[in-house]
Parts: sequence; structure tokens; C-alpha cells
Amino acid sequence: MGLLKNLFGNSSKKETKEMSNINLAVIYYSSTGTNYRLAKWAEEGGKAAGAEVKVLKVPELAPQGAIDSNPAWKAHIEETKDVPEVSLDDLEWADAIIFSVPTRFGNVPAQMKQFLDTTGGLWFNGKLANKAVSAMSSANNPHGGQEATVLSLYTTMHHWGAIIASPGYTDPVQFQSGGNPYGVSVTVDQDGNMQENVEEAAKYQAKRTVQVASWIKQGNQ
Repeated sequence: MGLLKNLFGNSSKKETKEMSNINLAVIYYSSTGTNYRLAKWAEEGGKAAGAEVKVLKVPELAPQGAIDSNPAWKAHIEETKDVPEVSLDDLEWADAIIFSVPTRFGNVPAQMKQFLDTTGGLWFNGKLANKAVSAMSSANNPHGGQEATVLSLYTTMHHWGAIIASPGYTDPVQFQSGGNPYGVSVTVDQDGNMQENVEEAAKYQAKRTVQVASWIKQGNQ
């Protein structure tokens, strides 16, 4: 209990102070729905912190034949057909960005990487510097590359000059959801069921990212 008190103090008793005038973009890729669900929880957390939030998907690159061969994948594509695709304008609009991606061999999916590779013009003109960014991930087993995926994505963020707003151990909810200090991660079984309860952790991570973005914005005024 001494360690927890040192880490959190009375944070569990403090109300989250709303941060106004912060734009949060929650950008995700999801084939069967896990990372979309994480993105929606992040949306809830961001709104609870007073931010204006957009949930945006990156374009799907997989061939239709591959999608059609997986009923869950095909169903999720149909379910989220009205979710807008992310644009470079959305990145420029955002003060804070949360990414939600599944792991692909310990790295980000090609769909997300392709989008990130289009951001060179914004980067060159300094439009991505000082954004508050954070990331969440998923995999089919507890050691399937979730942490490596988040850290790999953060490598790009360092090149942007963004400010990483990882959750760390800044709230007790981290110990209730698997304890990943880099960003929320979740294990998903073959039937698509999440094995850890990460809903509140995802909401908290969004609130923290909005808070960090608010500090940055205030410091630049």
C-alpha cells in the first residue's frame, strides 16, 4: 500500500478536471472489432475530460477476397462503414491523438503504417510537433507483441516531435487492467472475447492524454 500511496497519492479521490478547447482524434485500425471498441472507450474518456472527439479509421488495404473469407472481418467492415476515414487535415486539427491498433508481428498493421507514411508533408512543416499522443494495442495472447507494437508506433511519434502521453502508473486502474505502462493492451481469444477488463483503463488513458494536451496548449499561449 505504501507504493500505491506514493504513486497515486489521493488521485483516486480527485475528480477529473475538464479540459476545454482540446481536440482529440482517436485513430484506429480494426479487422474484427477489438480496437474499434478500444477506440470507442477512448472517445468516452476524451469527452468526459471535456474534449471534442473524432473517432476515425485508417483505410483498409486488404483485398476483398481476404475480407470475405473471414465472417467476423466482413461483419465488422459492414458495421463500421459509416465511420469516417482519417485525413491529414484531422491530424492538423488535433491537439491530442490516440492510436488503437492490433499487433502484427510486434509491429503496427500495414494499414496504419501506410497512413503514417503519408504524414511527411505535415512533419516537414512542423505541423505534428507538440501533439500529445498515446497508443493502445491488442493481440491473441498475453505476450503476442502488444508492448512492442505500442513502442514501435511511438518511434514514429518521436520523429514527429510529439509528446508521448503514456499512462504509466499514474492511476490504480492500471493494476486492474494488466498493468501496461506504455498504453492499454488487451488479450483477445479466438472468439473475439477480451480476456482483461480494460474499459476503464482505456477511458483513463484518453483523459490523461487530453490533460497532457491541455498542459501543452497552455504552455504555448
